[in-house]
Amino acid sequence: MPLSEPSPLAQQWARKYVDNLSTAENLADSPVNKKGLKAGAANRLLDLLRQVSLKAWSQTEALLGDEIQRHGIDRHLINPWEISQDAYNIYEKALEFYTQNTSYSRLPVIIGPDIAKIRKKYTAKDPRVIGFVSMQFHYTGLMLQGHLSTLEKRLLGNCFSIIDDHLYMPLHRAYSAAGKHEINSPKLILTRNLLDYSADISQVIVERVAQIYPGYKTYTGNLNDPIVFNSSRRDVVMFQIYLIVCVLEESPAILQDELFPLCVMLYPKLKVHWELVRLMVQFIGQEVSALLGREKLALLNPYLFTLRDMFSPEIFYDD
Repeated sequence: MPLSEPSPLAQQWARKYVDNLSTAENLADSPVNKKGLKAGAANRLLDLLRQVSLKAWSQTEALLGDEIQRHGIDRHLINPWEISQDAYNIYEKALEFYTQNTSYSRLPVIIGPDIAKIRKKYTAKDPRVIGFVSMQFHYTGLMLQGHLSTLEKRLLGNCFSIIDDHLYMPLHRAYSAAGKHEINSPKLILTRNLLDYSADISQVIVERVAQIYPGYKTYTGNLNDPIVFNSSRRDVVMFQIYLIVCVLEESPAILQDELFPLCVMLYPKLKVHWELVRLMVQFIGQEVSALLGREKLALLNPYLFTLRDMFSPEIFYDD
């Protein structure tokens, strides 16, 4: 499916953001916070974007610089200027959108195809390169949000979530694979079911993990800290999207070629223990089993088992 062609799954994914905007939109329409508040905050971030981009790469390099040699990645594939420029361009486009428009609803449509092209470019030769790109985007967004007030974060927060989701998750690969199935095929019905409930499932799973490991600390902070909690939720959704791609493509290739190498490179650096990953995979299986009927679950199980086996204690153990 061409990137410019509308996709029902893309629209379904975009709709989940719009459905959760009532609080932010009500704030924007109140007498104290007129619709120009978003535009003002976006303009301020645009002025800061260049210096933030430079600082973000320094953070990315500090976190992952050693991984290039350790994992045998071709250093020519990691171009700091190109990666920083791509992140800059996406954030610039998104923020300029907010200087002209107070509605979130079209942002996924506006920037989604551009991020899909970036993802495709960086995963083409070595999928691990997207890890460097993802961290550049992550640190850029984190630093930009550091210049916002609490109210401005509530108004602009979904901007950063939309960018993160489209970069971290193979959404357009899922859309493309979905276009090859009949609209009422069991695999497409399963996909729609999972998309509808993926955010709810991730919320439940991260809450359960946080209860089991209440004092656990990652590289960024405690598991219950808002930033870490939200990143963890995104990771659980990400795993579900990778599983969806497997079902639609009828192959575990994306788990083996992309997700697994990324996890091996990123999770130890972010101080995410393998036991947490195994627990997340186990809980995904439990939640999905409760959601899907036996027939649809049979379509997903081979890839759930692949995921479980890849992260098994026989392969990884924590010190």
